[in-house]
Amino acid sequence: MSVNLDLLEILMQFNEKNSPEYLLYLNDDVYPITCVSISNSSIPVNEPTTRGGVYFSDKFAYKIKGVIKDLSVIPLLTKKMLGPNTEFAELKISTQIKSDEKPINLEIFTNLTNSIQTPNSIELSMIIVKLESI
Repeated sequence: MSVNLDLLEILMQFNEKNSPEYLLYLNDDVYPITCVSISNSSIPVNEPTTRGGVYFSDKFAYKIKGVIKDLSVIPLLTKKMLGPNTEFAELKISTQIKSDEKPINLEIFTNLTNSIQTPNSIELSMIIVKLESI
């Protein structure tokens, strides 16, 4: 996992105090993500491990949740989610934050772990696997 923890901490603090715009890039389309929360939480493994021979899981992970109101994204997410699907892919999310009053453009790469669909939106739960400033 190549997550710059200092940069992630800046992102988490900025996200708590502000509402930066997050965009999900999927199949040449862009979907705005709202209600974004980022947290560090434990994963149900006793030690770092390769899960199912498919992906690596540490004991703790940085998770990001957000809501997409465009339901046309649902069929595109089917092959992206971890789990029984071994052909999952990373999701790319971009945002911009300010640190010391200068803008920082970020790309967040995630693995989709869960989604909850409502009649008006879909909530995505993801694990951050890479964070880069661009």
